[in-house]
Amino acid sequence: MSAAIRLAETSTVLVVTKEELAESNTAYAQGGIAVAMGGEEDVALHLEDTMAAGDGLVNREAAAVLVTEGPKRVEELLEWGTAFDRYPKKNGVEGELMRTREGAHSLSRILHANGDATGKEIAVSLLRHVREIPAIELMEWTTSVDLIVEGGRVVGATLLDGEGGLRVVRAGAVLLASGGAGQVYSDTTNPAVATGDGIAMAYRAGAAVSDMEFYQFHPTAFSEVGAPRFLLSEALRGEGAYLVNAKGERFMERYHPLLELAPRDVVARAITREGMDGPVYLDMRHVKKDLHARFPGISSFLAKYRLELGRDLIPVRPAAHYLMGGVRTDVQGRTSLPGLYAAGEAACTGVHGANRLASNSLLEGLVFGALTAETMIAETPREDGGLGVAPAASNTGVSSDAATEKWIKELRELMWKYAGLLRDADGLRQAKRGLDALGKALPKGLTRRAVEARNLQVVAELIVASALGREESRGAHFRNDFPLRSEVAKHSVMQQGRLEFVA
Repeated sequence: MSAAIRLAETSTVLVVTKEELAESNTAYAQGGIAVAMGGEEDVALHLEDTMAAGDGLVNREAAAVLVTEGPKRVEELLEWGTAFDRYPKKNGVEGELMRTREGAHSLSRILHANGDATGKEIAVSLLRHVREIPAIELMEWTTSVDLIVEGGRVVGATLLDGEGGLRVVRAGAVLLASGGAGQVYSDTTNPAVATGDGIAMAYRAGAAVSDMEFYQFHPTAFSEVGAPRFLLSEALRGEGAYLVNAKGERFMERYHPLLELAPRDVVARAITREGMDGPVYLDMRHVKKDLHARFPGISSFLAKYRLELGRDLIPVRPAAHYLMGGVRTDVQGRTSLPGLYAAGEAACTGVHGANRLASNSLLEGLVFGALTAETMIAETPREDGGLGVAPAASNTGVSSDAATEKWIKELRELMWKYAGLLRDADGLRQAKRGLDALGKALPKGLTRRAVEARNLQVVAELIVASALGREESRGAHFRNDFPLRSEVAKHSVMQQGRLEFVA
């Protein structure tokens, strides 16, 4: 949406989304948006915090763009009516923006909305603005199937509409802003739409992807039998929550000097190891605040299970949360294919390195969405700038939904078991053998779920191949058989079946 707003200044824009436009990881982001609005020193520290969290692999140029452009983009959100939380009014004057601190941040710079519904507020604000722009056409409940490449340039895409009809859209340029791929794992905080579609489409078209082994597992997802892996925001730990093991002991001092506010990969692995001896809990019984008012969404969810922040121990475990890798781009969003651009979680500028700093992802979408749109405007030939949508050949060969669901379930469980938080060569090879077998039974036809199954297969294969190739532990990628970090930091790059590592 950030990109569409800019593109609409000069062109007709078609936004295609599998469900409603607001249904995305953005809408479920609780923790907030990190932005350095405290001046040059804050910006400089935000850059250094981002570099440190990325464990030696951050593209400093991209990170500098993120932190310097961030305040401008957030000011735009405020102009468009985004209601971030503020301190109470004084003498009738609106209070200042409320800022909190999260893991690995050196200052309090996280903005929230409605306590723990920041992403939803941002999505609603952007969508309200987008719907007022006549040059933007929204095509919801439509699945993108594949990119169209002619003469080495991306010129459009094939689509599957909500009634199962195929369409072809031709365009001067295509932007992939399709988000993450958490559904490749059985335990994830991501919604059902996050199946790595843009990454898979780009890879099949011949584009390079990068750093696919770096999957961030959120340390604290709700862990109750039969319950969804609901995200319990890092902001809980920012407000003083402890992590305790089955014996009731705090344990983070054994893993990192920042304790519960250590980088996410450290916290997630610590919880996994402590969880081998019994459940791990989030403990806020010592926090003397109105936690229901501070975290209304989380409190409402926990109430369904008769649990309450500040009164009960809340069971937690890690869950797949954010992909640092994606379609390889430069800072302006260009991919290795002319006419194709990518931004947000689907892209890999290197801004997050090996491990994303908490609450940098909403900012990334805003900043790089807008920047990529400016690049598209400058580089798209005016004579090719129009849009054309037409029916394609009829859709035939629909696969069984039940068989497809079973296939997807097997893939997700395989990935969680062998290519999850703790990895080694034997497990990754087992994952590869399992994926090879699943590939021979890949669901046929063109239903949405069959398309998603094909995309999940591609994403899983990219993760496993990259993880096997990276014989070190860095950031979110941890190898039990290679527990140390290599002296030289390199990015993995996969293109047309070939894996290489580049500085």
